[in-house]
Amino acid sequence: MVLGLESPAPPIKVENWLRGEPLSSFQPGKVYIVEFWATWCGPCVAAVPELVQLQEKYKNSGIEVLGLAALERAQTADEARDKLDAWLTEKVPNLNYRIGFDYTGEMEKLWLDASLSVGIPTSFVVDRDGRIAFVGFPTQLDDVLPKILNGSWRTSDEAKAAETERIAENERIMREMEQQA
Repeated sequence: MVLGLESPAPPIKVENWLRGEPLSSFQPGKVYIVEFWATWCGPCVAAVPELVQLQEKYKNSGIEVLGLAALERAQTADEARDKLDAWLTEKVPNLNYRIGFDYTGEMEKLWLDASLSVGIPTSFVVDRDGRIAFVGFPTQLDDVLPKILNGSWRTSDEAKAAETERIAENERIMREMEQQA
């Protein structure tokens, strides 16, 4: 089964929290934006200021942003973590959301692979019930979040159509990648 709309959110398995307090599980009643990104990914880096703004805009609405650096490139986990920490200190001193680091690939398997997501940045929104309400690009969050907060999104025809389109597009991309290999 594909991880997607209405699926229970997978667990959070993060080795290190580089910013913010550790989070071991999703709290009922809160909405989480789980953003997979990396410092080498241009669109991911471009999304960081937008996520800072979203966290500020919705902080009193029970929304919490989690950045998950699960695809950092380096020879060792320590090297990748140190590089990421230095990047965050230099580039985003005003960061107002948690950043988790996973070098094991566990989060990638549980979230990205399971949802047929191809590439990053990929945003997941976990709703107040602990279910996946959205999987897509961070640029789509401005449109989707108000609907998730008022409870009209997850069961809507719009959400189902977006999910069907996302999966079909990612399957198409995966087929092309296999043919090129």
